[in-house]
Amino acid sequence: MEEEIKNVNEPISMKTLPRNVWAVGFTSFFMDISSEMVLNILPLFLANVLGVETSIIGLIDGVAEATASILKQFSGWLSDKLGGRKWLAVVGYAFSAFSKPFFYFANSWGLVAGVRWADRVGKGIRTAPRDALVADSTTPKTRGLAFGFNRAMDKAGAFLGLLLAALVVWLTQSTTVSLTRSTFQTIVLVSLFPAFLAVILLAVGTKDVAVKGQRQVPKFSLSKMGKPYTTFLVIISIFTLGNSSDSFLVLRAQNLGISVIGILVMLAVYNLVISLVATPAGSLSDRIGRRKLIIGGWLVYAAIYFGFALAHSAWHVWVLYIAYGLYFGLSFGTANAMVADLVPENLRGTAYGTYHAVIGLLAFPASFIAGILWQGIGSWQGFGPSAPFFFGGVMALIATVLMIFWMPKRLAENQT
Repeated sequence: MEEEIKNVNEPISMKTLPRNVWAVGFTSFFMDISSEMVLNILPLFLANVLGVETSIIGLIDGVAEATASILKQFSGWLSDKLGGRKWLAVVGYAFSAFSKPFFYFANSWGLVAGVRWADRVGKGIRTAPRDALVADSTTPKTRGLAFGFNRAMDKAGAFLGLLLAALVVWLTQSTTVSLTRSTFQTIVLVSLFPAFLAVILLAVGTKDVAVKGQRQVPKFSLSKMGKPYTTFLVIISIFTLGNSSDSFLVLRAQNLGISVIGILVMLAVYNLVISLVATPAGSLSDRIGRRKLIIGGWLVYAAIYFGFALAHSAWHVWVLYIAYGLYFGLSFGTANAMVADLVPENLRGTAYGTYHAVIGLLAFPASFIAGILWQGIGSWQGFGPSAPFFFGGVMALIATVLMIFWMPKRLAENQT
């Protein structure tokens, strides 16, 4: 097959990655230029322009991810059933691209929520088929490298997108702490071109890969996936319950006095760190195992969230955000690669759909809980800005302990 590695004895390097992986990587690059320009400042738009409380911001983010979750599972299963990944992924990217212009007209949190949810519908349609396409196009010896490269391109796009957003902010409102409506609208307009370019690139640059047994897809059952996958899913669920939306990190940065342009530059540096770390981390997971890197990454995450809870000056946030990029580069692409290691080849789409669905569904209570812990609900004023980060750090430590003792190496790394 054209998309497979032709010589399994060839030294592992970037040159061994097939065309599908490169095309998906650049698609992620351009879509993230667009998405990160808008979504990272969306909580600032909601808080500064529309005056929305953190509990509502958490609700919007949580429901947005939950909206995508059901579609992730269904689209993953459908890609297994149809034996095709590409066009489902293209449709998903197109849906997100066509929803973005409506952010320009949003004048209430309800309208923002509607557009945000529509964008997540696109993500729900595309994510599992896209990840399954990458897994289908690679071998176990290059899978970590491939997912690491995809994550690196994703975050390189985020880096560039945030710099573009920072440039717009600098030209329109300089170093003002609060975001203005006109600045937000300008950023939305600039974000449209890379979004539509991503759709075109995926449509013309990829091909579906024939997969053994792809027409023999059973009804959904976790037992069909096997014990290692189910165990991993439970552990990642516990971690995710404390992994609230990054909107709270942005709001925490503003809470400690960092301006809009400062936040955007800080986020750009964060994404640059991920871009630099993700590919070598993915390649390292091919050599030493995914489990070790995930455990290390979660320990870093716990330390970072405790740091955000205790931070009391702007420079603390800068250091923590750089460390947060290290965590993300170590763990995110590695966890994606691990999913493919744990399940039969003809169930990868369903497995990725279930994995992303569980994470997305739990993002709703995770973000809503974080918002309530921060500012409370009703007459209760909450515990303050440190509370959601203490909660997230504790949940990460619990998940790490479970990964060490409940997901031993023989379960995590003997499936392929």
